[in-house]
Amino acid sequence: MTTHKNPSVDKPVILKQGLHPKNLHRHGYDFELLANTYPLLKTFVAENAYGNLSIDFADANAVKALNAALLEQYYGIVGWRIPAGFLCPPIPGRVDYVHYVADLLAEGDKKVGVGSDIKLLDIGTGANGIYSLLASKVYGWRCVASDIDPQSLANVAAVIDQNPGLKSAIDLRLQPEKSRIFAGIIQADEKFDVSVCNPPFHASLADALKGNQQKRNNLGVGATSSALNFGGQNAELWCKGGEQKFLRTMIKESREFSAQCRWFTSLVSKSENLAPAKKLLRKLAASDIREIEMKQGNKITRILAWTFG
Repeated sequence: MTTHKNPSVDKPVILKQGLHPKNLHRHGYDFELLANTYPLLKTFVAENAYGNLSIDFADANAVKALNAALLEQYYGIVGWRIPAGFLCPPIPGRVDYVHYVADLLAEGDKKVGVGSDIKLLDIGTGANGIYSLLASKVYGWRCVASDIDPQSLANVAAVIDQNPGLKSAIDLRLQPEKSRIFAGIIQADEKFDVSVCNPPFHASLADALKGNQQKRNNLGVGATSSALNFGGQNAELWCKGGEQKFLRTMIKESREFSAQCRWFTSLVSKSENLAPAKKLLRKLAASDIREIEMKQGNKITRILAWTFG
């Protein structure tokens, strides 16, 4: 791990050379073990060009089966599923986010990151509910998961119903106003330790399809397709103004709830969106701004974290 100073943030940018040290998937997948845990995965596992067991990562059904197997084998979550067409998240990257948030909370007190006394707000949980599921299982945190889509919340509720231990850990809330993020979700007498979010990063369906084609090219699938191989509905993948506008809205509204949430965080997929976000945070007098780069393979994802405390 190396660090370098960046004058636009209060703390060093932390550069990661791979998955978080606590990430159970940092050494790859044991497909034989996973297929035995989740038999449906067997139909998608085959030897690749290097003679190793793998799946076709351009096949949405194969990725869904892998996710279900990972969640059952390593986190004790059974019956995970998402409806056709909804966003299918990569488990290693999502649990990395949770681990780095835990590190953030643990600063100054090594025990503060673990236990049900920590409360997490999951903005835009989607039909997969992945951050709340992982945070409650890995760290025992209490979670509030919000979304503007009733169907997404209904799917997460169905998964929770199959895992009784999660019923008291995760509270699902519908955001009644699509233009708001924290208002209508955070109650007047409620406080959170941290919020997490994977914002919609495209400005339109056309942009989402273009990004999907790039993803397929990276996976070695060159043929143009109108299908999103990892799924994603409107609110999950794109919104008017794209990621930059969403971040601006989130940051402005976070100032209103600065006394009710210790740390606000968000993934930022496009590096060019970091500078304007940090500029706005400084304008709003954020007391601490962090940027953490997470690396999975050739992909780099950034966490932007800020506090007014």
